[in-house]
Amino acid sequence: MARRTKRLWTDEEKRSICFQTIVPGVSVAQVARRYSVNANPIFKWLRDPRYAPDRASAPPASEEARFLPVEIVAETRSAPTAPAAENHIGIELAGGHRMRISGSYDPEALARLIRGLTT
Repeated sequence: MARRTKRLWTDEEKRSICFQTIVPGVSVAQVARRYSVNANPIFKWLRDPRYAPDRASAPPASEEARFLPVEIVAETRSAPTAPAAENHIGIELAGGHRMRISGSYDPEALARLIRGLTT
């Protein structure tokens, strides 16, 4: 059975941990879990003037990090489009790459370009 040893924190580590508790939206419990320590010693350090952070040095609420909603959806293949309009060509290459050509073009140069892209 492994024996638990008491973790000794330096004064600088205590100041750093205490400073993290004044960030808006962060709780002492969250900081304690981050460092695998019980919240009680952190509360004790916060009462000690040597480690207590200056509330004026806390970042303003407007600079706080925010999570944005994200939705991950399966990739869907688009339905085949209607035939291309006059002077427009759409070519779908291997790997899902698409090429669209508008206006006048040289068919031989286009064929060379496609061969070059597919080899």
